[in-house]
Amino acid sequence: MRKLFYIALSVLLLFPFDGIICCTSAIITGKLTKDGRPLLYKHRDTGEMNNRLEYFKGPKFYFLALVDSPSEGGVAWSGSNEKGFCIINTASYNLKDDDVDSDIMDQEGALMYKALGVCETLADFENFLDTLSRPMGVESNFGVIDALGGAAYYETNNHKWTKFDVNDPSVAPEGYFVVTNFSYSGRKDEGMGYIRSENAKHIFAQGVKRGKIDPQWIYDNVSRSFYHDRLGIDLKRDKVAKNGWFIDQDFIPRRSSSASMVFQGVKPGEDPAMTIMWTVLGYPPVGVAVPVIMKYASQAPSYMLKRGRDDNAELCNMALAVKKNVFPIKRGNGNKYFNFGLLYNKKRTGYSQRMASTEQYIFDVFNKNLDSWRINGVDAGILGGIYDRYWGEISKTYGECRGN
Repeated sequence: MRKLFYIALSVLLLFPFDGIICCTSAIITGKLTKDGRPLLYKHRDTGEMNNRLEYFKGPKFYFLALVDSPSEGGVAWSGSNEKGFCIINTASYNLKDDDVDSDIMDQEGALMYKALGVCETLADFENFLDTLSRPMGVESNFGVIDALGGAAYYETNNHKWTKFDVNDPSVAPEGYFVVTNFSYSGRKDEGMGYIRSENAKHIFAQGVKRGKIDPQWIYDNVSRSFYHDRLGIDLKRDKVAKNGWFIDQDFIPRRSSSASMVFQGVKPGEDPAMTIMWTVLGYPPVGVAVPVIMKYASQAPSYMLKRGRDDNAELCNMALAVKKNVFPIKRGNGNKYFNFGLLYNKKRTGYSQRMASTEQYIFDVFNKNLDSWRINGVDAGILGGIYDRYWGEISKTYGECRGN
C-alpha cells in the first residue's frame, strides 16, 4: 500500500496545477441541519486572491455580495438579498455545446449580480434565466436557495438550463447535493473537480452519520479538510506529511482558494431578511468566518469592506499575509507544494489551530444571541460592538500567527 501511495503521489506531479479555476459547493436542506434551515455553501477558487464584501441597491432589492477587490462593478461572485434569495456558482467545463466566441463568455458574475437585484424566489430566477438574451455567455452551475424553502442547482449554458431540485428525494436522497466543476447534465466524464466532488461527498456523508450539520461544521470539516479520496489519506489524521510538506493537488482548500461562504437560510414564514451570510475572506485554512445578517447588511463590519484607498478588505489582507508562509516557494515547481505543518502540528500551534479558537468565540457569541435577534431584532450599536469584539480577537490571533 505504501508503494502504491508513492506511485500515485509521483503521478500527481505530471499534471498541470494552474490555468483552470475551480470551486466546490453544496446545498444542504433543512432536514439535515441543526436548526432546520437550509444552507448554501461555496468554497471559492479563483485567480484573484483579493476579495471583499460590498452592499448594493438593485432595481428591486438591496443585496450583499462577494466581489473581487479590483472590481469595476456589476459583478458578484455569490450573495444574498433582503428577500432571502441566495446564489452561488461553480464553473462547468462539460456543458457548453456551441462555438460561441469566447469574447462573450464568462458572464456568470454579471448574471448573479443582476439576479440578486431582482429575484426573490427560485421561480423568479427561472423566469430571469428564460428572459435573458441568447447566447447568455455562461457555462456554469448556479446554486440557489430562497426564503420559501426552495433549494436547487441550475446547470446553465448559452442557450438552456437544467434544474436539479435538492428537495426532491430522487435528486438528493440524503438531503444534500454536492457540485464542483462538471455538470451532471453535461458530457459524461468531461469537466473538472471529480476528486474534489468525491472528497466532499465523503465528508458530508460522515457528517450526516454523526449528527446535524451547521455552518461551523462545514468550515471545520469541508473548507479546512485535507482529505483526499483518490489517495485515501487525510493529512489531519495520517502521518503522511512527515516533514510538514505536501503537494497541493485536489484537496478542497488549495493555493487558488480565496474565500468560503455559507448562506444560512430561514424557515418558511420567518423574516427573509434574517438570512445570514457567513464569510471567510482569504485562504480558508488561515481565515475566520464572520456572519452578516441581511437585515443589517448595510452595517457589515468595516474590516470586510473596502477601506479608503485600499480596495481590499483588511480581513482578507491579514489572511493573505499569513498564507504566504504556507506557500513560500516561488522558484521552479515550488508553488505546487505547501507547508501543512504550519497549519496543523502536534504542538497545536498551527495557523488553522490558532484560528479555530477565535472562530469558536465568534460562533459562540453570535449563536447565543441569534434566537432573540430573530424575534426582537438587534440594536445597531450592539451589533457594532460585537463586530468590534470579533476584530479584537481576530487581530490578536493573526498577530500570534505572524510571530509564530
